[in-house]
Amino acid sequence: MSLADLLASASTDIHTIARHLDALSADARWGEVSVLERAQQRTLYERAASAPAIELGHFVGDAPPRTEVIHEGLNTLPLPGPLRRFQKRFARPAGGAADARLFGYNEGPTRRLVGPGYFVAVPTAGQASWEPRGAVVVDYFRVPDGPVPDGWPKVVPNEWRLQRFVYHQTRDFMRKVSAHVSIGAAFKKERPLDHYFVLCRR
Repeated sequence: MSLADLLASASTDIHTIARHLDALSADARWGEVSVLERAQQRTLYERAASAPAIELGHFVGDAPPRTEVIHEGLNTLPLPGPLRRFQKRFARPAGGAADARLFGYNEGPTRRLVGPGYFVAVPTAGQASWEPRGAVVVDYFRVPDGPVPDGWPKVVPNEWRLQRFVYHQTRDFMRKVSAHVSIGAAFKKERPLDHYFVLCRR
């Protein structure tokens, strides 16, 4: 049974989905995640509401500060298939508390045209309107205010050039799916966009 089959069954809970994904090899896991369409990602986000709360450590593991950790991603934007593929790259900031925040940006085929879409990821705990959406928010209202990993593009604000049409005033709320997989929902100016993306950590 595939991930798509599990999502098609209304009786399949997120814990069953997690066990299925955790049992796969890395290549097989990404193979199943990387074909999810919008309705399937919406269903996955909804079912992940009952998953254990995601933590910042999900995105970086035990990587030291300023070391990038790459998550392969697939979004639901109305674009040709190859342009829906991207990477979210995360890193702990230098000298920061391990559980306080992460820095990150988006890498993919449109990055040189649109921009890197820098963000700061933080827990949503204490934000009553955010907590139900997911335990971590990828916040494009903020960009890194300290050193980022070597080789990352220049940090620019998200109102810069074409970035404003993609990342400006946007937040992504993250839920845990499995040990390697998470699902995000995009909000613009606090409004849900009904667009999602699934991430799979390398």
